[in-house]
Amino acid sequence: KTSTTMQTDKLILDNELFFAEVERMLSEEHFVTLRSKGSSMFPFITGGRDSVVLQKSRDINAGDIVLARIPGKGHVLHRVYKADGDRLTLMGDGNLHAKEECTKSDVAGKVTEIIRDGRHVHCSAPAERRKAAVWMKLLPVRRLLLCVCRIYVKLKQRK
Repeated sequence: KTSTTMQTDKLILDNELFFAEVERMLSEEHFVTLRSKGSSMFPFITGGRDSVVLQKSRDINAGDIVLARIPGKGHVLHRVYKADGDRLTLMGDGNLHAKEECTKSDVAGKVTEIIRDGRHVHCSAPAERRKAAVWMKLLPVRRLLLCVCRIYVKLKQRK
């Protein structure tokens, strides 16, 4: 019995080079769509399934999801939890404690849409803003809520 493996062409790019290009495109006012990775933004963004559309924005507020360069850590796609002048506190929706600090100048772009199963979810829609505000206030019980969300997703996938 012989086995055949299908080889796909992949371009492996250093994160620094990749994000430098993303930042360049955003600074030139282009929209950039990225496939999400990881679980730090679950349940609002699911890594490997959802994509995000980014745009350069000077108007950054609490509740926005941004791509930011964190000094000494690299780039993260997290929600703004607190905006105090030029200082921002970021935290992933799936995180329980970990927060990052940066300035507005560290923000490469703001998420304007989440693409989920071919459907475009507009982040500025009043319903999305309300969901984000409620989620941020539920931080003290987030561990339990994330557990329930993950169980729900697994049950849904089995159908």
